[in-house]
Amino acid sequence: MAFMPLVWIVLLGLLVGLVVRLTRPPTDRGSGQGPGQAPPQTPPPPETPEEILDRRFASGEIDADTYTEARERLAAHRPKPQ
Repeated sequence: MAFMPLVWIVLLGLLVGLVVRLTRPPTDRGSGQGPGQAPPQTPPPPETPEEILDRRFASGEIDADTYTEARERLAAHRPKPQ
C-alpha cells in the first residue's frame, strides 16, 4: 500500500515520456541529435604517401637522407596530371 504512490508516479512519468517522444519532429528522432547540436563530422581523408613521409620525418622516425630519397622515389612514381 505504501508503494502505490510510487507506482503511479513511475507510470505517469513513462506516459509523459512516451508522449514527448512521439510528438517530437521526425528530423530530431532519426538523426540522434538534439536541438542546437552540430551535425556529425565526416572523417578526414586518408593521408597521402607524401603526408605520411612528412609526418615521419617531423617526428624523427627517419633521417634527412632517407626522407630525401623517399621523396624522390615518390615523385618519380607519381602519375602525371592530364
